[in-house]
Amino acid sequence: MNGKTGIVGALLLLAIVSTACGNNDNGANGSAANGANASGTNANAAGTNAADATNAAANNAAAADTTATDATTNAAATNAAADAPAANKGTLTVYLNDFDDIVKPMFEEQTGYKLDVVSGNGAEIMSRIEAEKGNPHWDVVWMDAMPSIEGLDKQGELLTGWSPANASGLTDFAKSFVPTDNAYFPTGAHAAGVIVYNKNEIKAEDAPKSWKDFTDAKYKGMIGMADPAVAAPAYPFVSWFFQDQGMDAGKSYFSSLLKNGLHVYPKNPNVVEALSGGEIKVAALQESNAYVMKNGGEPIEIVWPQDGAPASVRVAAIQKDTKNAEAAKAFVEFLLDPKTQQALVDKGDESYFEPSVAGAKPKADREANAKLVVAKADWASDNEAEIKQWFSDQSVK
Repeated sequence: MNGKTGIVGALLLLAIVSTACGNNDNGANGSAANGANASGTNANAAGTNAADATNAAANNAAAADTTATDATTNAAATNAAADAPAANKGTLTVYLNDFDDIVKPMFEEQTGYKLDVVSGNGAEIMSRIEAEKGNPHWDVVWMDAMPSIEGLDKQGELLTGWSPANASGLTDFAKSFVPTDNAYFPTGAHAAGVIVYNKNEIKAEDAPKSWKDFTDAKYKGMIGMADPAVAAPAYPFVSWFFQDQGMDAGKSYFSSLLKNGLHVYPKNPNVVEALSGGEIKVAALQESNAYVMKNGGEPIEIVWPQDGAPASVRVAAIQKDTKNAEAAKAFVEFLLDPKTQQALVDKGDESYFEPSVAGAKPKADREANAKLVVAKADWASDNEAEIKQWFSDQSVK
């Protein structure tokens, strides 16, 4: 090989090596750039993923909190619903003429229902119910005025076809007063009138023993009774005579009493005042009033006539369109509970009566052989207006 050729070959070899080294530098630079770009991309991706994960965790935590809150709220609502009485649309309103001081706290404590009590005498309560026809404000009426309540049933004002779960506990005597449509249920019966006399004024042997004795001239101007048009138990008292003797004979009997100077007072407490004050010496007096007088030291004696003491039956009925049906039914069942009736006997203001359910006992000092006679509710109801009007026409005040 000559020198020229060797130089050319050397130059070609150098060019090739240089080219190869240039290519290798570009590859290194490209690899570095690509590596940097890839690292940046991966870093961005990692950051994005971390941010997404943080957001997801936050969202999941928020969702968990919301779920927990909803669960707590729902549980609280469920518990509140469980604690609240079923179908209680408001406060239960009961119209009554006795026991208003004891019934409200007893019922509210035992059932959880709220109770509003409206009290008055028989005439006041029935007048109120009549005035509210078409827009009744009462849910339950509970009075010793069975004929008047029977009248509401005849007018279609009462809930029918329902029977309390504890109605089976009624005594045979009480069961006889339950109407076929179950419009009302008896909670007790008491003598609307027993014979009471002032023993300081009348000797025992001279005291009246029967209702017929009231017509005796020796008692002229001495006898008093409550007005059947005002006092709730007074109409059941007189209605028994009218049914037992017939309408004409009943009018004749009371006409003879009026001619014999019978005093007629608005209510039984007024009779008590007249008897205590000496205005009268004999009375046909409701039994609780009579026993309270005797236990209070008044000089009176009580006679239970052998032919029977006309009774007033206290019944409870539910208004047919009540918005508090469940509470109303609970109230009737409450009244038929032996414990409730025993409490009324032990603590009530009209505590002398014959309970309507087995398991409740009357006062120990009440006549053990007390005989109650009761006018049939439908008959007494059908003739109520006529009999009350007749008494009104006699101008007995």
